Amino acid sequence: MWYNTKAAKLLGVQYPIFQGPFGGNLSSVKLAATVSNLGGVGGYGAYTLTPDELFKVNEELRKATDKPYNINLWVSDSDVPGGTASEAALKRVKELFSPYFEEVGIELPDQKLSFSSRWDNQVDVILRVKPPIFSFMFGIPAADILEQCRKWGIVTVGAATTLDEAIALEAAGVDGIIASGFEAGGHRPSFLASAETSLTGTFVLLQQIKEKVRTPVIAAGGIATGKGIAAALTLGADAVQVGTAFLACEESNALDIHREMLFSDAVKYTVLTRAFTGRLGRGLRNKIGEEMRGKEESFLPFPLQTQFMSFLRQGAITQKKWEMILFWGGQIAPLLKHRKAADLMQALIQETTDHFDKLKMS
Repeated sequence: MWYNTKAAKLLGVQYPIFQGPFGGNLSSVKLAATVSNLGGVGGYGAYTLTPDELFKVNEELRKATDKPYNINLWVSDSDVPGGTASEAALKRVKELFSPYFEEVGIELPDQKLSFSSRWDNQVDVILRVKPPIFSFMFGIPAADILEQCRKWGIVTVGAATTLDEAIALEAAGVDGIIASGFEAGGHRPSFLASAETSLTGTFVLLQQIKEKVRTPVIAAGGIATGKGIAAALTLGADAVQVGTAFLACEESNALDIHREMLFSDAVKYTVLTRAFTGRLGRGLRNKIGEEMRGKEESFLPFPLQTQFMSFLRQGAITQKKWEMILFWGGQIAPLLKHRKAADLMQALIQETTDHFDKLKMS
């Protein structure tokens, strides 16, 4: 059967279907457990969590499912030299975004913005709780971390946006490589070159990687149906990752309006922007993303831009000014149909099976 792939055997799952591990408090234990309990790989994006919160989430996942699940972290979780922004940088970003704060009727933030990396402490928790699968973005963990994962039987999966990144991940000895195409919603997890120069489409990237590496490859970006899964498997993928379609399900931790937007006409248009976080990411087109195009030099580095924009986001949510909020979503969103994770998972399995069954009969 189509699901008897190298990745499925490696992961110990029935179906080689990953649920995208959403960061920024968009993941939920309920969503991840639902996907895992139905034979796929549920995912939880944990890069914003404190070590204690990460420990608690893992405990909840273990109680909710006895199947493999994936916890995702960011190797590079900050672009801030020294942890704080200069007064000049703060002045520039405030001047640039002040009209939007005025429109919402809130004051510009006057508190200090700062950030200290959580990566080291988060990895300590990963090595202590030993989740079945540990995936990561924006880089490659140190060799000793990967060695400890191998020692404890933790399957490691890294994200690549280019062939060079995939080759680097294989050289480091990861167990799986996510081929992250530019169609995908959320941040572009590039780490060897700028995100703007790492925009290969999923199916081209998948074929490039399969030509050069032997590590199992998970295709991600632009996949939300059984036909998409079948296409990825036909091109050599060992598994797929479905993000936006699961984000739209009621089990995700997305705002109700976010999920509704993913089923609206607004999903026909998505953009890549740094305006909301300081790192390039894909979401539904909106006022700020469009008007801030070409002004990236005045943004704060990640995640200080996220901190700065969080004040505007909260005000916009309160006043329902949705055009000022970035709702994450990929280019495949116009094809979304299912609002429950179980319905989506079952549809993905059945549609993929039907596709390959028809090929056998033809």
